[in-house]
Amino acid sequence: MSKKLRELQARRAAASQSKAEALKAAGTILEKSAADSRDLTEAEQADFSQFKAAADAKGNEIERFQAQIDIEQDLIAATAGAQGYAVLSGNGDNITVSENMASDPKAGFSQVGEFMKAVHGASAAQRNGGAVDKRLLMAAAPGTGTYSNEGSGQDGGFLIPPEFGKEIFTFSQTDNALLPLTDEVNVIGNGMSFPKDETTAWGTNGVRAYWQGEASAPGGTKPILGLTSLRLKKLMALVPVSDEMLDDSSALASYLPKKIGASIQWKTNEAILFGTGAGLPQGALVSGAVVTVAKDAGQATNTLSPLNLANMIARLPEGSFPNAVWIINNDVLPALFTLSLGNYPIYIPTGGVSGGIQGNPYGTLLGRPIIVSQHANTFSSQGDVILVDLSYYQTITKQGGVQTATSMHLYFDADATAFRTTFRIDGQSKIAAAISPAKGTNKLSPFVQLAAR
Repeated sequence: MSKKLRELQARRAAASQSKAEALKAAGTILEKSAADSRDLTEAEQADFSQFKAAADAKGNEIERFQAQIDIEQDLIAATAGAQGYAVLSGNGDNITVSENMASDPKAGFSQVGEFMKAVHGASAAQRNGGAVDKRLLMAAAPGTGTYSNEGSGQDGGFLIPPEFGKEIFTFSQTDNALLPLTDEVNVIGNGMSFPKDETTAWGTNGVRAYWQGEASAPGGTKPILGLTSLRLKKLMALVPVSDEMLDDSSALASYLPKKIGASIQWKTNEAILFGTGAGLPQGALVSGAVVTVAKDAGQATNTLSPLNLANMIARLPEGSFPNAVWIINNDVLPALFTLSLGNYPIYIPTGGVSGGIQGNPYGTLLGRPIIVSQHANTFSSQGDVILVDLSYYQTITKQGGVQTATSMHLYFDADATAFRTTFRIDGQSKIAAAISPAKGTNKLSPFVQLAAR
């Protein structure tokens, strides 16, 4: 029952109560004069007329409220018929019975493989004049635009229900995903600009404080603001699926989302670290802000030393160490087990007592978590060990995350159905160059890599 209908019924009930009270008061006056076997006094006549008029007025209100209630009930019934649900009335209350598919984020499908099979069946139905699975034709809830029957360009197709799109996006954001470590902003449009101030407290420009001498005017300063402008780039996976694969819908439900998600994650991670900026994000380690730490004096080839790692930590700006993570190649792991400071190992492979192997499978190195990744170069090459604070890396992603759709016709001649997944993202370093220190010559950066050895 609608809120408006409930309000009208409540007002009708209140008017009925008021009418009953007025009639009762008028009746009491008549009963009293009849018991005394006399006519009404002037005062009684005035009161009686007042109560009778009030009852008549409430009667008119009741008729008006009832007319409004009838119109509202007719409107609800007409809307229900148009949108595929029923309204049952009884004792003045309404019960709405709706088609669950209209609100189901899976559009009535139990798994993504079942949806894919229905899409392929729709193609055959279109050729043979058969019926299309009505779950594909269910209109989305007003304003959502999530899985209505909608053309995919000139090929035609169906948008995948949002729950399946969410499933793919979840797979792409596993423990090794770098996107959650960045300063991520969801945008509705196609881009966003961020003001930035790259001046330091010890620098010579920007907002500065001065000691003021007696009777001397303070020095005036002003902020120096730059601008970072990002515009979404499109990452796409186009997957033709054969009839034979569609016949095994349960297998597809577990296979295809994982494969698409893994590829999206890999491409996104690679772009965040090494993207060229041409048609994809500009990577943190190809920006002007990256710092490369040289090997130790006289260091042997194909080695890794505690001093290498200490020098990398020393190049982080103030406040970055608590946010930093190590990214290393698999080939680096054996060398970590040999590193120690005195009698104490600096590599804790299980992440310590609190985290455990489940919380951080590769443990910590000098107190910061390790991500083992093929994005890092092979052992002893430049970039085999990386230390980054990705809160200094700005990303924007399209609101809604991964978008998925299908085409029934693109691969018709190959007896296959195409499934398309897109993810829109852009990103770049918040700082354009490494930070000059107040004292010393070694520049600081949230993006540090170890040189070849």
